[in-house]
Amino acid sequence: MRKRRHVARAVLATVTAGAVLGVAGCDAVGGNSPAPSGTEAQSARPSPKPTPAWDRSPASIAAVGDSITTGFDACTVLSDCPEVSWATGSSAQVDSLAVRLLGKTKAAQRSWNYAVTGARMADVAGQMARAVAREPELVTVMAGANDACRDTADAMTSVADFRTQFEDAMSTLRDALPKSQVYVASVPNLMRLWEQGRTNPLSKQVWKLGICPSMLSDPDSLTTLANQRRESVQERVEAYNKVLEEVCAKDRRCRFDDGAVYEFRFGTQQLSQWDWFHPSVNGQARLAEIAYRTVTN
Repeated sequence: MRKRRHVARAVLATVTAGAVLGVAGCDAVGGNSPAPSGTEAQSARPSPKPTPAWDRSPASIAAVGDSITTGFDACTVLSDCPEVSWATGSSAQVDSLAVRLLGKTKAAQRSWNYAVTGARMADVAGQMARAVAREPELVTVMAGANDACRDTADAMTSVADFRTQFEDAMSTLRDALPKSQVYVASVPNLMRLWEQGRTNPLSKQVWKLGICPSMLSDPDSLTTLANQRRESVQERVEAYNKVLEEVCAKDRRCRFDDGAVYEFRFGTQQLSQWDWFHPSVNGQARLAEIAYRTVTN
């Protein structure tokens, strides 16, 4: 998040179906039969290549995104804590996606975290450019919260720009690594952050430092204007998630979490004790679980 700055599924059955169709085509023609012509020739043409099978056991992982993926404020105040990152962390308390997929030893050697605290979607293409140098078999993407968490609701990244920026990031990956897989996490539910922290005097004091003001400023205010402001931020987050889903769906080697992160009903136990905004160690572990389910199912 931006606290520091203000401060499919691949279808295996299609492979089998393609093989069956191929055998059926040979049997239909026969060794001594005349070559098909006309409509028969068209039906005898090879079927399109099947969708590539999703590899549930990639051998290397790179992560891009924002402060959620850097573990910001999970271990100490105002500090990144990459060892508890849901994507690539080494902490046994989190059991990160990399550790779950690669094992602890290989995860230390074959996973890389290029996320940057404060990053918005516009920054992800640059992170992706650094990640592709490692030639990872799986890239994780979690970004968008900072695009909604601005000084004002009017300053949020437009949906059109968000789409273009995410497409640019995907193109950066695809131009270099057409076969790498991508896991895309949805943007978290920012309205729920407000709901969880608005009755806590300490969290409200911390939020005054400038944490996601578009959603969290004046947390006690229930005026029409305040509620409309929060609703506009929430609607923008939902629009971002729709973009992530649509762009990912166009890529045969991309999996969106189907809104699992957004829909996760986190409580205060999953929030940082220092800012009641970023995930705690427990929250990072829950994100790792969601990612692992999406990648391996």
